[in-house]
Amino acid sequence: VIDATSLGWGTRVKGFIACFAIGCLCSLLGSCLLWVPKKGLILFAVFYTLGNIASIGSTLFLMGPVKQLKRMFEPTRLIATIVMLLCLILTLCSAFWWRKEGLALLFCILQFFALAWYSISFIPFARDAVKKCVSVCLS
Repeated sequence: VIDATSLGWGTRVKGFIACFAIGCLCSLLGSCLLWVPKKGLILFAVFYTLGNIASIGSTLFLMGPVKQLKRMFEPTRLIATIVMLLCLILTLCSAFWWRKEGLALLFCILQFFALAWYSISFIPFARDAVKKCVSVCLS
């Protein structure tokens, strides 16, 4: 923790870009592997989950691990964080232990929405705008 927080700004940005690029690459690779016969959905679930973990991990370089963890569990992000982490775990459980491809796909979709909701919580008033947009579209 001490070494990670003492990195220079340039090193932090490089670490963020590298980790985020690895996350995007894993997610893209997972999407391509979705069409592999028999094991495709399991490979998709694994690589998509690893991609999301790497993307979340990339922000550790910008904020530092302690500040990131504190911000993840603030009251405004608590539910999104719990749902996101739970979906990450449940995706892997459904792919490896339960061997339920449909459930793995459902948890991947939930991962996407939970991560999106978590991510927009860092943009001021973004959640309110999304809620208003959805309510207008539904009415």
